[in-house]
Formats: sequence, C-alpha cells, structure tokens
Amino acid sequence: MPRLLALATALGLALSAGAQQDTKKDKKDTPPKKEQPKVVGPEPTAKAVHYGPHERQVLDFYQAKSDSPTPVVFAIHGGGWVNGSKDGYRGAAKRFNDAGISLVAINYRMVTEAAEKGIDPPVKWPLEDAARALQFVRSKAAEWNLDKKRIGATGGSAGACSSLYLLYHDDMADPKSSDPVARESTRLFCAAVDGAQTTLDPKVLTEWMPNYTYGGHAFAIVGPDGKRDAGYKTYLAKRDELLPKIKLYSPYHHVTKDDPPVGLFYSGVATVKKDGKDEKVASATVKGESKPDPTHAPLLGAILMEKLEAEGVEGIFVHPGRPHPKYKTSADYLIDRLKTK
Repeated sequence: MPRLLALATALGLALSAGAQQDTKKDKKDTPPKKEQPKVVGPEPTAKAVHYGPHERQVLDFYQAKSDSPTPVVFAIHGGGWVNGSKDGYRGAAKRFNDAGISLVAINYRMVTEAAEKGIDPPVKWPLEDAARALQFVRSKAAEWNLDKKRIGATGGSAGACSSLYLLYHDDMADPKSSDPVARESTRLFCAAVDGAQTTLDPKVLTEWMPNYTYGGHAFAIVGPDGKRDAGYKTYLAKRDELLPKIKLYSPYHHVTKDDPPVGLFYSGVATVKKDGKDEKVASATVKGESKPDPTHAPLLGAILMEKLEAEGVEGIFVHPGRPHPKYKTSADYLIDRLKTK
C-alpha cells in the first residue's frame, strides 16, 4: 500500500509539472494582446448609431447644449480608407460643444473589403458612406436639435479627401426617393481639412511630386504583396483607362464657382536631414520636386488652390511656410465660420 501511495504521488507530481509546462508553453506561444489606445474625451450623447446596415456604418453624436438648433461639425477619420476610427474625434468634442457646435464622427466601409467584394472602384464605398451619413444626420435635425443648413466637414488625410468630395460634389439628394434619408441634401456649409489629397490623378501628382505613390488602392491596384502603395507604377500606367473614374471621385474635378468656402491646412517641416546635414525643404508651391511626405504634402493644397482661384471659390491655404493670421488650426476655422451669422 505505501508503495502504491508513493507511486500515485509521483505520478501526480509528474502530471502537475507537465501541466505547468504546457501552461507556460501556451502563454509563450500566445502573442501578447496589443493595448488599445486610450480614448480621451466626453462620452457621446448617442454612440454607434447606425446610418446603414454594415457594422462600420455607424456614427457617434456629441450634442452641444442649446435652446436653438446648433451648427454641426461632421468628422470623417483618416487612415487611407483602409483603417482608422471615429473614436479619434472624441477628444475634439469638448471644444466644439463648448463653442455651441455639435459634433458627429463617422465610421465607414473600407476599400479593402470593397475590393474583396468586387466593388468598382473600391473608393466608392467610403465616399458614398460619407454622403449617406451626412444625409442621415440631416434627417435627425429635429430630434437632435441641429441646424441642418450649417454643417461643416472635417477630416485628416483620406478623411480630408472625403470631406472635400462632399464639399464640391453636386447635391446627391434624390427628392423623388421613397426613402426620407435619401431625400436629404449632401451639400455643406463649409469644410476645414488637414493633409488632404485633393486629386487622385496619378499623372498630375507625379508631375508635381516625382516621389508620389498614393492612390492606386482606391481603384483596386496594389502591389503583388498587397501593400497599398506598391502598385503605383501600374496605377500610373493605367491612368488613361481609369481617368473617368478618377475624375468622378477626385474633389478637384467637382469644383464649380458656386461651391462653399474651405480651409486647407497642412503640416510639415522646414528642414530634413540629408547626409547628416539639415537641408531646407522645397517650397510648398514648387512643382516637380520630391517632398518629404508626398501623401500629405502642402503642394496638394496648392493644386486645389489653383483651381479654386480660377473658379472664384473662396479658400484659405495654411502650411508652415504660409501661416494664417487668424486660423492656426482647422478647428479654429470651423468654429469661426459655423458660428458667424
């Protein structure tokens, strides 16, 4: 009996040790969870409100307290139309709300899923979602105490491009639709954007900035490894074939003289390191020279400003080499324009 007890004890210890080793192995083989960035700011008045059936067709609403209908900032996040979240605008809500302006921040369907589902071109999804979300917000004007005539769009990078698409596109409302949301206007009162892509035309962009590589993924052209910008040479080669679609989804090609005002804001640096030495960055208005960050370069704003000036459309262009005496940020512009009667 003692021998059996000793054997059982030894076996139990062996099994326990083996289990501990397996647990350690499982922990070692399990990749650590990435910490989610902490979202700072007030809780939305209404969170993850669906404006469409897809899981990403949702928006957050931050209501400004007011007895009368409030203006609205309509925020579209950046991320190349392949990532990003509306949560990034939570921190901006307090400033707008304190100024008597409500904030709406949207998510939208990505071009990656659009490409997988054969949507042609994939950029159609995020841009059409932006328009639908704007119409949805207008349909909530009475319930949310909003001034549907004073809505200003904002966004960074791809979100900025989407904002400009809405700003310059003809009204996409369908007054004969049986859907009351579809009958709402998509026109804006103004927009103020950061680091916007103003055109998706690779020929123009390459002529202005030889090191430009962004945009092909909007039309389902990526590298053989799936990398977003690796297919740019193919995109450039197919430019003439794709030109009708490029014009359809580029803000630049929708500008007409009756369009609302815009604030174009770009960041950047005055110098870059080259061979260990500081070298002055080429002026934002110098064409034909490579830029440190071509996807968000101030030269993109210069392209659009040429068009706006030719059409007589109001716009301001702000970058490190051209500060504005009144507006340091896109938020400054939006608050001033939306609150000025």
